[in-house]
Amino acid sequence: MAVELRDILIREARREDLPALVALFAADTLGGHGDTTDAAAFADYARAYAVIEASPDQTLYVAERGSEVVGTFQTMLTTSLTGRGSSTMIIEAVQTRAEMRGRGIGTGMIEFAISEAKGRGVRLVQLTSNALRRDAHRFYERLGFKPSHLGFKMALK
Repeated sequence: MAVELRDILIREARREDLPALVALFAADTLGGHGDTTDAAAFADYARAYAVIEASPDQTLYVAERGSEVVGTFQTMLTTSLTGRGSSTMIIEAVQTRAEMRGRGIGTGMIEFAISEAKGRGVRLVQLTSNALRRDAHRFYERLGFKPSHLGFKMALK
């Protein structure tokens, strides 16, 4: 499904978008994920894309302006017994190209994800953000998100 918001087209990612997506993540020095445009790593991204594409509960999206990928995000649906067996949409890996920030792209992507969640009868939309991303925190709060939980991680690799 593709939706045009303002001058941005939001659509499901395609395999041919991978180089642009990898470049977006590799440019994020604050994230600390170790992403790289090194050709030797491309197979790792291709494998991950195949898993996401095959999953009925995960969707990878791109925001496109003209014919250029200018942003991306991923959604995941999870259902648990809490909340009377309700579903939650998790928004992950939100990125907008640095030189394109402040132009409504991030807002369009998040509004699109929320609309998708509502259309699926999801009870809750949640996301996490690196503790150092204070601008992103203000952005999410402007969109109606509330900080509510403290997250913990354990690196295994």
